[in-house]
Amino acid sequence: MKGAFLGWIFDGYEALALIVVLSPLLNSLLTTSQAASKPFYAGLVIGITLLGWGIGGLVGGVLADYIGRKTVMMWSVFLYALFTGLTAFSDTIVTLCVLRFITGLAMGSEWSTGIALVAETWPPEAKAKGAGFLQSGFGWGTLAAAFIWYVLQLIGPIGVDSWRVMFVVGALPAFFVLYIRKDVDESEEWITALKSQEWGATEQSTEKGGKRPFTLKQVFTEREAVRRILLTSLLSVVSIAGWWAVSSWLTEYTRILSAAQGGQFHWDSYVSLLYTAGAIVAYMASGFIADSIGRRWFLFLTFAGSLATTFLIYSYASTPMEILIFSPINGFFTLGCAFAWLAIYPSELFNTSVRSTAVSFVFNSARLLACLFPIAAGAMIKAFGGIAPTALAFGSIYVIGLIVPWFLPETVERSN
Repeated sequence: MKGAFLGWIFDGYEALALIVVLSPLLNSLLTTSQAASKPFYAGLVIGITLLGWGIGGLVGGVLADYIGRKTVMMWSVFLYALFTGLTAFSDTIVTLCVLRFITGLAMGSEWSTGIALVAETWPPEAKAKGAGFLQSGFGWGTLAAAFIWYVLQLIGPIGVDSWRVMFVVGALPAFFVLYIRKDVDESEEWITALKSQEWGATEQSTEKGGKRPFTLKQVFTEREAVRRILLTSLLSVVSIAGWWAVSSWLTEYTRILSAAQGGQFHWDSYVSLLYTAGAIVAYMASGFIADSIGRRWFLFLTFAGSLATTFLIYSYASTPMEILIFSPINGFFTLGCAFAWLAIYPSELFNTSVRSTAVSFVFNSARLLACLFPIAAGAMIKAFGGIAPTALAFGSIYVIGLIVPWFLPETVERSN
């Protein structure tokens, strides 16, 4: 658990680091002609990162079901730390995109291996709470990124290129591999499942023995498994596309409102900190809430809250102070609850021998689709006349999350 938790802290840091430095980063790397299309390039950099995450996560998830959770986690952490550090030396937008894609490839598989480890090592009554706690590591990482960027803005160690320091710090997890190699144990449940040749994708399957089917094929062979993976993948698209196409623009939107008022106050940094703090509260509470009201009600309230707070920020709020007030509530739903369910629910729907593959597909297939949303949002900001109307348009995707949960099985009884 400690290994996965620390790994997610680094994941969270790396994810938000790109968001908070995106504006000064692009100011440094874009040519004069490219700067006229800054929102498009911002969306492109985010989209390229998501594309790498999606592909790397799918491959890593399958590998973890064959060669083990520990091995995949170790290589994932080392490689994404290495290429995060190399991002600091980007000199053109092309170099940046290449490095972000490779970083995403390496980073993608760390998430599903951590989920599988918790699902297979914690007692049933504590799994949801443990998954929520594990997901909070991502929140602590994003909080660290927001704080470090705030400090860097204040002291400006290398002037306008201080954004490069963020990625240098992001290379530190490479040393964490030494801890994983020594102190993180492989999942005994996974080892047992392989020895007993239990190949079925869900609890409804009785397939056992014989040659092992390819895990991804197995997931898409059983009818019930197909239904579950398609519906949860759709909800995953809602969570991920909603965050990257809507909430990822929150700090830039705050900067615009602040500049319009002629202020020099670092409103965007405070918004990032409070937004992330709200998410951390949600991560820590999500397992208790999901166990109390059930998985489906938790999903429904998650997306209802995401829809409502997106409307409040981009339709009602008109000053940086108002965004500051709403940001922790928005973070609670759109980053906290909207990602916590991915750590809690999908692992309960699939058996051990295919768990990492299925969980990875749910999360990373959504990343592959969602990579188009920030690119489209960046291009549409100009057409729609600003960030607010674009965010409201994309925010309507949360409506899907109000409907789909009721077509999935309730699994809360398995945690009791």
